[in-house]
Amino acid sequence: MTETDDLAAALDAAARRWPNLSRPQLLVRLALVGDRAAQQASEERRHRRLAAVRRHSGILTGAYGPDHLDQLRQSGQHDRP
Repeated sequence: MTETDDLAAALDAAARRWPNLSRPQLLVRLALVGDRAAQQASEERRHRRLAAVRRHSGILTGAYGPDHLDQLRQSGQHDRP
């Protein structure tokens, strides 16, 4: 693997955080930490989406009458051209 300037800077910062690890070990550590952070961010997004669904659940309750769907079917408005 080629150590670019960006990768070298990341490894140097990681070496300050974990001074007893070799550069290959630091690379593995950074990959694992990055993966954990990505999983956590994904889980947080999932929780936010679920919370939004729960907040809006039932918001249109009562907006349509009990026979609204039948009326649409009878009027033909649900048909696509």
